[in-house]
Amino acid sequence: MPTESERLNTLQLYNVLDTASEKAFDNLTLLASSICGTPISLVSFVDNDRQWFKSKVGLEVDETPREQAFCDHAIRSNNILVIEDAQADQRFASNPLVTGNPNIRFYAGAPLQMGNGAALGTLCVIDHKPRSLTAEQTNALSVLRDAVVSQLELRRALQDIQTINQILPICAWCRSVKLEGDDGAATTWQPLHEYVADNNKVSHGICPTCSLVL
Repeated sequence: MPTESERLNTLQLYNVLDTASEKAFDNLTLLASSICGTPISLVSFVDNDRQWFKSKVGLEVDETPREQAFCDHAIRSNNILVIEDAQADQRFASNPLVTGNPNIRFYAGAPLQMGNGAALGTLCVIDHKPRSLTAEQTNALSVLRDAVVSQLELRRALQDIQTINQILPICAWCRSVKLEGDDGAATTWQPLHEYVADNNKVSHGICPTCSLVL
């Protein structure tokens, strides 16, 4: 499992913190709440000192301190963390989110684990009363978690393409790269994947730091 420093670095690469709400994430959060029958559902990202919500159902705040975050516990495992009664769990009984608003009793959080093993946050569902999830609900939460991860990867890939577009003249339709001919030679177009292979300038994604030296 990656170190905390590596996990935070991975989180920064996805450039998702403090961004506006997006329908793709909101739809998955709404589905999680509906399927699990909970008044609260969140797509949460655990930053250095806070827990920030990309998407939320049934909650008004945008973030909470990390030391209060149930999700901080959930990202330490590959499995869904289920707390059936937070008041009966010594890890959470005195938590301000349990003793006060939003009065958490039940929590289930599925870690958003990326390809390098780093868990950036969770898709979680929360209730104001003690309860449990059925096997079907647990499986559904896992499937929706995978959909959130896929959406994050797609979002990052689109950002990478936008970054490459700023560096190279690329056809908006077929994604070929424009190659200017030397000494009056005709202009040619080369498929992006071939250009990358020939020039070995990028591998998978381009972080803001690496893009500066291309």
